[in-house]
Amino acid sequence: MPEGDTVYRAAAKLSAALTGKVVTRFDIRVPGSATADLRGETVHEVAARGKHLLHRIGGYTLHSHLKMEGRWDVYWPGERWRRPAFKARAIVGVTGADAVGFDLAMVEVLRTADEQTVIGHLGPDLLADDWDEAEAVRRVSADERAAHVALLDQRNVAGFGNVYANELLFVRGIAPTTPATEIDAQATIALGERMIRANLPRPERTFTGDSRPGRRFWVYGREGAPCRRCGTPIRATSLGATATSERNVYWCPTCQPG
Repeated sequence: MPEGDTVYRAAAKLSAALTGKVVTRFDIRVPGSATADLRGETVHEVAARGKHLLHRIGGYTLHSHLKMEGRWDVYWPGERWRRPAFKARAIVGVTGADAVGFDLAMVEVLRTADEQTVIGHLGPDLLADDWDEAEAVRRVSADERAAHVALLDQRNVAGFGNVYANELLFVRGIAPTTPATEIDAQATIALGERMIRANLPRPERTFTGDSRPGRRFWVYGREGAPCRRCGTPIRATSLGATATSERNVYWCPTCQPG
């Protein structure tokens, strides 16, 4: 599941392949931006902002969001695509490499000067150079909704996804339904930042310190399995700000009493 660390790594991979090169192929396969043509323009950088990817090309930005299934791959000359061509939503080609975005939930081209119209709502970015922990703490502390919902709201803090929210609340001993106004937001967000930065260089995200299959998570995806700390069966439910934004929530009722 793509979260802030996944998008950050994707931006680094794409930037290494594309930055400083002239676009030789530009193919957007979604309504609204299908006629955009940035061939001949230079790629300035590929940046991550929360879960958003920004290809800055010439005076324009190719903005994409991975959501649940999306990904960007880089292919070298003659290399076969690892996903079906009909799933490709965007292709940015330069001499020596093609970047292909598959199953992207959002793709659009806009002027770089207008980027704030698509990312201006985001809260402080956990992995940005200008990360503002104090502002993130202020926003989460003022949110009266469940802690799990508050952490997932990208307007509060950009970068946490459902896996991080579940694992972070377990380690902090906080029930996911506890109002965010009642938790120690500073300690929670500081720990979350350490978690996401620790996972950046890892090929597989882990929260337990064990990268073996089936051992990487404390609670996420483990409904009915014994808690790794106390043995109590892990519980699960759905939780979200709205019915369409509900996510699977996992917790240990013994280790996360409130």
